[in-house]
Amino acid sequence: MSDTGVKSPLLVVGDALLDRDLTGRSDRLAPDAPVPVVDDCAETTRPGGAALTAYLAARDGREVTLVTALGGDPASRELKRLLRPWVEIVPLPLAGPLPEKTRVLAGDRPVARLDRGDGRARTATDEAREAVLGAPAVLVSDYGRGTADALRDVLTARPPLVWDPHPRGGPPVPGTRLVTPAEKEALALAPDAGPGRRDLHAAAHGAATLVRRWKAAAVAVTLGARGALLSYGDHPLLVPAGAVHHGDTCGAGDRFAATAAGLLADGALVGEAVERAVAAATGFVGAGGAGALPRADAAHTHLPDGDDPFALADGVRAAHGTVVAAGGCFDLLHAGHVGLLQAARELGDCLVVCVNSDASVQRRKGAGRPVNTLDDRVRVLRALACVDAVAVFDEDTPERLLADLRPDVWVKGGDYAAADLPEATLLDAWGGQAVLLPYLAGRSSTGILERATERGR
Repeated sequence: MSDTGVKSPLLVVGDALLDRDLTGRSDRLAPDAPVPVVDDCAETTRPGGAALTAYLAARDGREVTLVTALGGDPASRELKRLLRPWVEIVPLPLAGPLPEKTRVLAGDRPVARLDRGDGRARTATDEAREAVLGAPAVLVSDYGRGTADALRDVLTARPPLVWDPHPRGGPPVPGTRLVTPAEKEALALAPDAGPGRRDLHAAAHGAATLVRRWKAAAVAVTLGARGALLSYGDHPLLVPAGAVHHGDTCGAGDRFAATAAGLLADGALVGEAVERAVAAATGFVGAGGAGALPRADAAHTHLPDGDDPFALADGVRAAHGTVVAAGGCFDLLHAGHVGLLQAARELGDCLVVCVNSDASVQRRKGAGRPVNTLDDRVRVLRALACVDAVAVFDEDTPERLLADLRPDVWVKGGDYAAADLPEATLLDAWGGQAVLLPYLAGRSSTGILERATERGR
């Protein structure tokens, strides 16, 4: 992967939707039917389908172009407005109104979904063909409404890095590097994997079948809270989620595809891209899913100059962005730390790392720690492209610092349980969310020190 911190541009090809949430409260049933009455609904709109995938990739700090079918109907006009600050659009002609998906939620619980609009892509354009052939990296988000099929000839000539399929869409083009069906989609697309079965054996068999049928380099079947199953056509690799969050899963598949495609565009290997995509999707659900995203029509977040974490957080909040914070000693920075911080940065618009002071580390870790002084630890953290600012705390826990910083998302890594996170209760005070993300297995500062000591004897 590139060491410059510059992210590769991404072209997203697929079917856009307009998503709408009607959120209210419900404490009674209707008198004429046993259905909840939802009062005081507030309405929000956001990009959906391929448009959500493109929007998430753009929020990662990536230059994104979206090739999709749009028309002059009200839903198309609203989606263009939402995407304008973030994504360049190459439109295809749309036959019919843009599809809309409306969820009715009582609190954070969906109680109904209303779909309308049957618009489909009519045909490709020369501008869209040129965009695909000239793109450094392509992600296809196929919701089965004709965009990918209209451009199949140029996509075949220039196979995508990632293809996110749908049972109603066509097959990925041969040579696609990674195809990312959900478990239900994979079993529908490969029914011979085991009728009626939904277990790892069926998912593994389905993934291997699809690798061969589609002539893809790899297939990653997303398994929700269980992670993902990566297959190159033979023995699969199970990538566990590492943490289970019971939040809103809407958009998790789009988050997975956008993360994987971006990482592959930046030079990551398929296995690494899938591991980090699982962590990003897990954190996305834990942070509230698509329904918790900031308004898409807010202007791009401007990060203030310098390294003042509080000015940074204030600036991001003023632009309706999401402030993410992560904490730790970061004494001997290792691959587990880096993976955690990269996944944390993908959950919002800035990442502030909260670091224990030298005295705090010594109280926690004992004599001889930290190995690296605070100045050195801060300097290394600031050098990471995913870190926007560093804040230091001298107490045993970062609660006082968090009360001042007030992040929207607080990320911890490693083997924590909810009972081990007193910060979670603190974040509830301002509507924040604590999220657990896994370290890479087998990586720890203590383990590195022990191995170094053994080898030095």
